[in-house]
Amino acid sequence: MTTEENDAGERLVRLNENLAKVEELSQRLVAALARRKQVDNSLHGPAPDVYMKAAAAYLAEMMQNPAKILEHQINYWGKSLKHYVEAQQVLAKGELKAPPDATPQDRRFANPLWQTHPFFNYLKQQYLMNAEAVTEAVGDMESLDPADKRRVEYFTRQIVDMFSPTNFLGTNPDALERAVETDGESLVKGLENLVHDIESNSGDLVVTLANREAFKVGENLATSPGAVVYRNRMFELIQYTPTTEKVYQTPLLIFPPWINKFYILDMKPANSLIKWVVEQGFTVFVVSWVNPDHSYRDIGMDDYIRDGYLRAMAEVRRITGEKQINCVGYCIAGTTLSLTLAHLQKAGDQSVRSATLFTTLTDFSDPGEVGVFLNDDFVDGIERQSEQDGILSRFFMSRTFSFLRSNDLIYQPAIKSYMMGEAPPAFDLLYWNGDGTNLPAKMAVEYLRGLCQSDRFATTGFPVFGHPVTLADVQLPLCAIACETDHIAHWRGSFNGVKQMGSKDKTFILSESGHIAGIINPPSKGKYGHYTSDAPLEGAPEDWKANATYHQGSWWPRWGEWLAGRSGKKIKARIPGDSGAEILAPAPGTYVVATPSG
Repeated sequence: MTTEENDAGERLVRLNENLAKVEELSQRLVAALARRKQVDNSLHGPAPDVYMKAAAAYLAEMMQNPAKILEHQINYWGKSLKHYVEAQQVLAKGELKAPPDATPQDRRFANPLWQTHPFFNYLKQQYLMNAEAVTEAVGDMESLDPADKRRVEYFTRQIVDMFSPTNFLGTNPDALERAVETDGESLVKGLENLVHDIESNSGDLVVTLANREAFKVGENLATSPGAVVYRNRMFELIQYTPTTEKVYQTPLLIFPPWINKFYILDMKPANSLIKWVVEQGFTVFVVSWVNPDHSYRDIGMDDYIRDGYLRAMAEVRRITGEKQINCVGYCIAGTTLSLTLAHLQKAGDQSVRSATLFTTLTDFSDPGEVGVFLNDDFVDGIERQSEQDGILSRFFMSRTFSFLRSNDLIYQPAIKSYMMGEAPPAFDLLYWNGDGTNLPAKMAVEYLRGLCQSDRFATTGFPVFGHPVTLADVQLPLCAIACETDHIAHWRGSFNGVKQMGSKDKTFILSESGHIAGIINPPSKGKYGHYTSDAPLEGAPEDWKANATYHQGSWWPRWGEWLAGRSGKKIKARIPGDSGAEILAPAPGTYVVATPSG
């Protein structure tokens, strides 16, 4: 028997073994899918009226401006026909190559076969033509309300992205090549990954974005030294160990968002904002929020303010002996910090000296991209499901935010995992992204209804302990950092909120990049720059940016100087526990690694 025959025999054996594994995995897949929990239908997609409005608008355009519709159709069919004829002409010559290709570069189609192979190139060109035609048809609808049009455009883009030929095994050359090279083993591993993800999420499909075994919070993430010095039902308070002999007298208290875990601020030492702030000579406290289960169903915004914000502020003052502190709020924590500051102002409480807001929306008149999920069709479903479960599950929030960047956070990871059979990468940021938290049912609905939908903080007033507060009630010195390509808290909305606050001392910094990378942007990387201006915060945000000064590098040092100017003199560094406060656990504490029971 020849070597080639031996190789062929061995490959046939491997192929048959892989086919047997597929049978076993298919049975597990069916069993896993059977465990899927039934949830409110409204959480799976927009109400049908979105598409009905789009169809009605298209018909209206057809009646009112038939020439424009005909132009769209003729242009689309002309391109498609030309493409078909060119492909046929090449094949008629007996040449196995692609016809001329003038379509734009798209990283989804990086495999050379998309350019050279007539079958794959034809699919790619036709898909991009179809996508362009659909996008233009929706974009040219003039009779739709602007808010409805944004939703139609967004969900149309989701559908278009979903139908990319790269998302299907039979039309993905990378996956097919890998399957041939591995005698089907890549498909078996991909099916194993798929089954594992569905089994791990009780029948729901959540793509594992990062290797869960590569990281452990407290060992190679969230490693800045410190201690838990206070704990209640809502949070643990971490005080970090100083690295300088002297520190500024006024302590700094950071409130991270409770939609995610706090350690985004303390990933690796090289990009830890917490570590950097400690090194600048500040006494740093950070709140680590509890990950709630169904027993927290009746916890509302007032509870977060009273038992979270006000309690943490009081404990920092007690531990340090200072009458005033400085505070930071990130995302939803910045929104709630603003509510708390407005309440303190109305109560005549001056215990907070200054505040910093990271990527914070307080004016929701234009919530940006995330606004497509804030209509009643989704929020009604969230309210019903939260009432049933006692929580807004992290699953729904993670899926919502992932769909805002679906190609990066859903389709590409799914292709690599399920079609290519690749193991998830050891990527710390994606690990954190998958380590989500729940929200209490009452709090979630109050936030969505009262702030996101009704925009009460910027208009009639949002109630804190029964008394309405507005943006004008926030009157202490402020520094706000927004991010240029933020898809969760868009920078124009952040600007408009800060603009309406009553503070006379306001600094606005616009960082390059997005919601995470724009904030976690250490000076050592020299990666993203930022914009500043000495002009008053007024007028349109675009005008502010047009007249702002661009600075290369991180905004951290600029903010550090701003904070130092509002932090008093230098004193002997404070050590966790030296005030008599009980050390409850080493940092990063217990709440950040606890698994909720429901």
